Amino acid sequence: MKIGLRVFLGYFVIVALAALLLARVFVAEVKPGVRQAMEDTLVDTANVLAELATDDFRSGHINDGGFARRVRALHGRDLGAKIWGFDKRASYYRVYVTDATGIVRFDSAGRDVGQDYSRWNDVYLTLRGRYGARSSPADGTGKNAGEEATVMHVAAPIRDTDGRIIGVLTVAKPNSAMEPFILRSERIVRRWGLVLLGVALLIGLGAAWWLSRQLGGLQRYAHAVTAGERASLPRSAGEFDELGRALETMRHRLEGKQYVEQYVHTLTHEMKGPLAAIRGSAELLEDAGHARPMSDEDRARFAGSIRMQSDRLAQMIDKLLALAGVEHRQRLENPEPVPVAPLLKGVAESCAPRLARDELRLEIETALAPAAVHGDGFLLRQALVNLVENAADFAPRGSALVLRVIASPSSPRQVVFEVLDRGPGIPEYALPRVFERFYSLPRPEGGSRSSGLGLCFVAEVATLHGGEAALANREGGGAVARLVLPADHFTGTSP
Repeated sequence: MKIGLRVFLGYFVIVALAALLLARVFVAEVKPGVRQAMEDTLVDTANVLAELATDDFRSGHINDGGFARRVRALHGRDLGAKIWGFDKRASYYRVYVTDATGIVRFDSAGRDVGQDYSRWNDVYLTLRGRYGARSSPADGTGKNAGEEATVMHVAAPIRDTDGRIIGVLTVAKPNSAMEPFILRSERIVRRWGLVLLGVALLIGLGAAWWLSRQLGGLQRYAHAVTAGERASLPRSAGEFDELGRALETMRHRLEGKQYVEQYVHTLTHEMKGPLAAIRGSAELLEDAGHARPMSDEDRARFAGSIRMQSDRLAQMIDKLLALAGVEHRQRLENPEPVPVAPLLKGVAESCAPRLARDELRLEIETALAPAAVHGDGFLLRQALVNLVENAADFAPRGSALVLRVIASPSSPRQVVFEVLDRGPGIPEYALPRVFERFYSLPRPEGGSRSSGLGLCFVAEVATLHGGEAALANREGGGAVARLVLPADHFTGTSP
């Protein structure tokens, strides 16, 4: 399981548990809070009514006096109230009064007059000078019922002139009267709780995605480095940026050490041949001055061999340094549009002395002329020069080389540079290896091998530009080398 998914699931569990706990606590507090508010109101109401009923109770007219008439008239009143969106048309109060023995003397509902209520907590506790209240089933049976089917009873004492409790007035109200308010509050709490949960999960999902993206970029970068590919450090933020820079620094240092070790090994290996030839020629020239005379022709031949091998060593070192510079670069620092016409002209000028020496011609064709290619002008020029010089090594004396620019058949955003010759072509066994470092084929007419670094340099430049290099046999004889590069834009039309 990926770390981003693990983080998201852990965050989801934490948020879900927190939301569930909060919802349970909050919802659990809504109903008791409403009931407590209603009980507080009933306490005030019971005491006010107890004061109003005192005179009629003392005079013995609690069931037929003015207080009783006004309370009974309450049930016929249209309240016409609208409380926070809920209509209230009638009163749900029930008021009853008991004497000092707990016998009901007045009941606004008119049903329990004469009944003994002394056992009910509201009456029992109040007669003893304590706060009396109870919540009982609406049918008065005392059996278990749901909270919405219960009635809250709150009592207040009725006192005589010397403060002695002579009766109890109880105000009762069904708990169901507050149920709409409770249900609405619970719905609001749950709805907003779900909204907050959703927002929290979206934030968690975004955070997990960001974390996974940062780690995924660094992981792909590490895999690319391990595979020896060119890879740019991904853009990161915070600690991930610091981690990425640390990985890149470590990579550069490790690659630097390995690169030096590898190049020292290959360079010393390739230098053994020219050095052996130079040493042998020098020893023969030295011996000729002491042991036996040497003809001028042999002396010139050995001196020429020393010069040729020295040139080969110098060329190898120069090309190896150029190749090392390209291989060590992970990307082009400042790529820009490179006009094609000046690029081709520069290649022709650079190769002119070499082509003139071998009596070769360079023909430039632009069937579809791109205005520019995207990349590094210096590296592209060197790559094309290498292709032309490689073709010149195999082309017959007096023949023509062709340097042409065409549109890529596979992509309209690419341009293909081709160098064609009429030499012997490439042996089948050598085609897969022509771009390997230090791999070189024997030249026609006994010419010495090249350094084997030119085509490798071309391949590295192509890769650095996001393109590719290829070498194949040409129809009718000869070879064709291709350098595929991204183009900025084209002018002209295909023939």
